[in-house]
Amino acid sequence: MNTRLVLAALLVAATALMTGCGSGDLPAPNTLDAVNPQPAGAGEITDPPPIEGSCDTEASLRPGPLPRPGAMPQNSAMAAIVANGRLKVGVDQNTYLFGFRNPGTGELEGFDIDIAHEIANALFGDPSKIELRSVTAAERLSALHDKKVDMIVRTFSATCERRKEVDFSSVYYGAAQRILAPRDSGINSGTDLAGKRVCVARGTTASTPLFAMAKRPTVIGVTNWTDCLVALQQGLVDAISGDAPILFGLVEQDRNLQVVGDPIGIGGYAVGVPKGSDDLVRFVNGVLERMRTDGTWERIYAARLSALGPSPGQPTPRYVG
Repeated sequence: MNTRLVLAALLVAATALMTGCGSGDLPAPNTLDAVNPQPAGAGEITDPPPIEGSCDTEASLRPGPLPRPGAMPQNSAMAAIVANGRLKVGVDQNTYLFGFRNPGTGELEGFDIDIAHEIANALFGDPSKIELRSVTAAERLSALHDKKVDMIVRTFSATCERRKEVDFSSVYYGAAQRILAPRDSGINSGTDLAGKRVCVARGTTASTPLFAMAKRPTVIGVTNWTDCLVALQQGLVDAISGDAPILFGLVEQDRNLQVVGDPIGIGGYAVGVPKGSDDLVRFVNGVLERMRTDGTWERIYAARLSALGPSPGQPTPRYVG
C-alpha cells in the first residue's frame, strides 16, 4: 500500500475524531446547582414572639403525699395512667445531656429522661413502665392537647404565655440563655450579634431576647438544636442562642465553639401536664421534692450534667395553693 495514502487516511480519521469531540458527542459538563446544605425546615423568623404577661412563671401547686406505687387515688389522673400500664412522656432525642439517643445502645438518655423515669417509678414502682415519645420543641403543646402524651419532660420552660394552655410542676432546673459562637469569631456578647444571623430552635423561648435587642440580629429558626449546630458548622449562621446547658451540650460535640457573654435571658425547666390536672401537678411536685430530700437529683446531675461544672443544686420551689 502507498505510504502516502496510509498517512492521509490516518490524518482524515484523526481530524474526524477531533471534530466529533468538539461537537457534543462527549457528556455535557455538569450544570446542576450545588445542593443547599441548609437543614430541612430552616428559615428566618420575622414575627416577634408574643408579649409575655405578668405572672410568677415558677409558681406551682404544693405537693401532696405520694401514694404507694400502683395504688393511686381513685379517679385521679395518676390512676388513669396506671390503668393504661405505662407513662407516656414527650421527650427530646436531639439535645445532648438532656435528651439524646445513645448511638451505641440506641436508647434515649439524659437528665430529662432520668426525671421521667423517676416519675414512672413513683407511679408503678418500676421505672421501665414508660413510653418515651420524641417531640420537637414546637410540638410540645399540641402533644399535650391531643393527649398523645401524659406529660412533657423536655427542657420545657414555664412561661406566662404557655401557662394559658398547660400546667407546670415546680422548676427542676434553672437555665440562663447565652450565646454560642466559633472561637475567634469576634462574637463575645449580645451587642456583637447586630447584623449577624443567629439560630434558635422553633417553639422555644430563645427568640424573645433577640427580638428585644436594640439592634437585633437576623433570627433563623430550625427544628432541633442539632440543626443549629449543623447550620453553624456550614456557615449558614454566625451564632446560636439558647439555654446555657443546651449550648454546652453542643460544645461537647464541637470543641471549635464556645459559650460567650453574660446571660441575655433566664428561665427554668418544669414538667408540663394538661391544663386542669391539679392532682398530677401535686404528684409530680411530690416526686421532685422526694428527689431533693433523698439526693436523687444530685445523683442524676453528677451522672448526666457534670460537664456543666459543679452542681448548682436543685432549684428552690415556689409553692402556691
